[in-house]
Amino acid sequence: MKKELIAELFRRFEDACYSYREIECWSARDLQDIFGYSEWRNFINVIDKAKIACEKSGENINDHFVDFNRMIEVGKGAERQIDDIALTRYSCYLIVQNGNSLKPEIAFAQTYFAVQTRKQEIIEKRLLEIDRVIARDKLSKSENKLSGIIYERGVDERGFSLIRSKGDYALFGGYTTHEMKDKLDIPQSRPLADFLPTLTIKAKDFATELTSHNVTDKDLQGEHAITGEHVENNKAVRKMLIERGVHPETLPPSEDVKKVKSRLLSEEKKILKQLKTKGKK
Repeated sequence: MKKELIAELFRRFEDACYSYREIECWSARDLQDIFGYSEWRNFINVIDKAKIACEKSGENINDHFVDFNRMIEVGKGAERQIDDIALTRYSCYLIVQNGNSLKPEIAFAQTYFAVQTRKQEIIEKRLLEIDRVIARDKLSKSENKLSGIIYERGVDERGFSLIRSKGDYALFGGYTTHEMKDKLDIPQSRPLADFLPTLTIKAKDFATELTSHNVTDKDLQGEHAITGEHVENNKAVRKMLIERGVHPETLPPSEDVKKVKSRLLSEEKKILKQLKTKGKK
């Protein structure tokens, strides 16, 4: 398909969009022409198939296909009324999926919606990655906070490491930090949390925040008392997860959060560069 035709179809489809009560809509009569159907009856057959697909997907047909009448000019200032259908973006997608893909206009539309879906997937994936990076940074801050609190209460760095390890033992149902790294094939030199899924990272963070709060609130002193508090908090968090059907030790590992963070930063730099370049044009 020639670039000129692609650009023209893209422009016509986007220009045909209008807003009704803050909902994107297209006129079926407009799309009939844009999608290359010379006969309304042929296009109606495609729309009927799209309605069936809509119903099978569990959607309300009336939410996506709304019948209405419109007036058109028929020459010398005369007008006549014709039937039309207001279509949502979703119904447009269903129409092109049921259209004749041999038509270049339909082939274009199918690709258009595939790209739009892909964009949504990319956005969703990026947001999930950002959420995980934020959760990991939050856990680091929570652990640093707890470390500072217990240092003032007679626990050194080695003691904090042991407290954290016993917390992992409680959270992961009897697996030590070392064993969890082996289980998930994580290098022993790297922090376990760098490879945990977001849910587990947040679970560790919640238990750590509880410990910080209770150590201060109960005025706990010394490694033994603080260890007991941290273990109980991790057990409580584990109990809550299990009650919801989640066993943290069985969740698969996630990508190294350092790599994820590096990739996000690299993408942000590219986007910034592109924006700067566009701004100079």
